[in-house]
Amino acid sequence: MDYDFYLASRSPRRVQLLREAGYRFHCLPADVPEVVRAGESPEDFARRLATDKAGAVSQRLDAAAVLPVVGADTDVSIDGQILGKPRDRADAVDMLLRLSGRAHQVHTAVVVRRGDEQAIAGTRTDVFFGRVTRAEAEAYWDSGEPADKAGAYAIQGLAGRWVKEIRGSYSGVVGLPVFETMELLRRFGVEPGMPR
Repeated sequence: MDYDFYLASRSPRRVQLLREAGYRFHCLPADVPEVVRAGESPEDFARRLATDKAGAVSQRLDAAAVLPVVGADTDVSIDGQILGKPRDRADAVDMLLRLSGRAHQVHTAVVVRRGDEQAIAGTRTDVFFGRVTRAEAEAYWDSGEPADKAGAYAIQGLAGRWVKEIRGSYSGVVGLPVFETMELLRRFGVEPGMPR
């Protein structure tokens, strides 16, 4: 076996972050419903989904599997309201205009699970946007980048031009808090090799 754990995700951003950190892993995406429960906070929502993703993949594996499973989830919120992935162009534009000139929060949770053993960590990052015009938001949607992104933007992509400041984990905003993930994996005896 030429990998050390399973990643319960198909996110190219998470894959890239883990490869750059030097890990060897195999992707087994978990399809779990991303529905916010009544009264659920953004932090709790991210933690529940990360846990559900790791759990779903763990259940699919052989009971004797010894490799850990990594699950993660990222959500964007403003004024305590979770902004999911945009339904369409109008929804994306509305989200971006709501973020314009304001601070919002990005919560990312990561879970590492092996059998009945589980560890979890999370980050909250404050992201401050400059002004976003309607024309810019519409052009950004037309680029194709925000279609499958929580909050309708990718900080590492074209939307980086609106980011005035961040306070917290940059990689957490991208989709996986690398430092926290490495700490969790060490608890399971998984160390990175040389970055590739």
